[in-house]
Amino acid sequence: MKIMRTVQALATCLALVCGVFVGEAKAADEIVTYPAPQEKSLLSTDYTVEVNGKQIDVYRAEVNHHPIEDRDYGGAYSFVQFDFSGTVKVKIHADRSLKDTVIRPVSKGIEHELVDDQTAVVTLEKPRRLSFEPNGEEKPLLIFANPLEGQRPDKEDPHVTYFGPGLHRPDGDKIVLKDNDTLYLAGGAVVQAGIEVRGENITIRGRGILDGTPWPWRKGPTGTHIDIQNSRNVTIKGIIVRGSPHWTIVPKNSDHVTVENVKLCNSRVMNDDGINPCNSRHVTIKDCFIRSDDDCIALKGLVRDWGNVEDIVIDNTVLWIDRARVTLLGHESRADYMRNIVYKNIDIIHAERLPFFLLEPGEEMRLTNVTFKNIRINGNGEPWLTVTRPTVNQYMRKKVPGHISNIRFENITVRGKSGGYKALVEGRDAQHKVENVTFDNVRIRGELLTKDSPKVKIGKWTENIRFTGEK
Repeated sequence: MKIMRTVQALATCLALVCGVFVGEAKAADEIVTYPAPQEKSLLSTDYTVEVNGKQIDVYRAEVNHHPIEDRDYGGAYSFVQFDFSGTVKVKIHADRSLKDTVIRPVSKGIEHELVDDQTAVVTLEKPRRLSFEPNGEEKPLLIFANPLEGQRPDKEDPHVTYFGPGLHRPDGDKIVLKDNDTLYLAGGAVVQAGIEVRGENITIRGRGILDGTPWPWRKGPTGTHIDIQNSRNVTIKGIIVRGSPHWTIVPKNSDHVTVENVKLCNSRVMNDDGINPCNSRHVTIKDCFIRSDDDCIALKGLVRDWGNVEDIVIDNTVLWIDRARVTLLGHESRADYMRNIVYKNIDIIHAERLPFFLLEPGEEMRLTNVTFKNIRINGNGEPWLTVTRPTVNQYMRKKVPGHISNIRFENITVRGKSGGYKALVEGRDAQHKVENVTFDNVRIRGELLTKDSPKVKIGKWTENIRFTGEK
């Protein structure tokens, strides 16, 4: 009996050990890379990058030289992408010193190890969207480390438009998607085109690049780069957009739109807004990276007959704005309501001069039920944290203010350079008030924002403006 029990115990132990090894085998490192088209205008020579010892191609993105502003935005920048599971080591070599490199967002806690003054290694265990910055905004390297992609669509499916690796420019410079269509951009594909989405159950996905650089400012082949209108159940997932010539992803009068793990490498021209839901509902933006010259994410009401802007969620996204606002709610305000909006778990890694959060409805639109939560900001010395006020401006057809109520700023942290970072809350008149605004644990370079803070200005025609600890 003792012998039997001993044999059984050994068998159990062997099974457990084998199970561990099998589990480890299932979780083994896996890396997928995508060779780029070898066009000089697409590629960067600022960095050499290896992933677990395999060299990968580095792309280039242009930065605008502003005709209206004399300011250096850091010049052209670089980006790479790959898919992986397990653990990956990214080896980066540059033509300059890397000893002072900062990897943003710093909230992710990603460190680099110097091999020598011009070579560093970054270890990743999760998908990330990072900016590797040897010298701040000057010529950074963006690292898009994706999860594994999964199954690709069938090329033979009549509802699938499939672009394989290589440089493509479709006839007419335009791709039109209708009911049940899928546009697939394979890794290594660079597609120079605009996209029109008109219908239901439409998907744009892959690991390829939608490239807008052939067109000058506002001269693209479609109304906006990815122009979604009167559509429902639209998903955009996994792609990169490079150098949009105008507004980039724009759902207009559309419902149930999801933008996931999309990376926007913009800032080539003015008015290249990142994602602008206009008179649209049930829009989710998650796990994205947006660098743009103009507003990263702007919510607008373009046409009153298209209905409200509501039920919008922006989650786990990295934002970089070069000239305008990170977030804009209002200005074009032709809707009865803009409501039920949540920004959460956001990293703002660079921004310049204008408010991070600009809430300025007009045209009698009611902006209500908006939450900004768990947002980390690397400040560059901006004068304003938020401006919350009804307004009238040149974009409005009906020259009357709007209304604001039920706004919440929660767990907002500003680090970086010293600056104003003021919070302004004010109504326009007795009929256009600001009501029920809460600042809960908002900290400016370590200082808690309170009603007595010199950084707070509460103007006329406001009601129930609260701060941490107040009842």
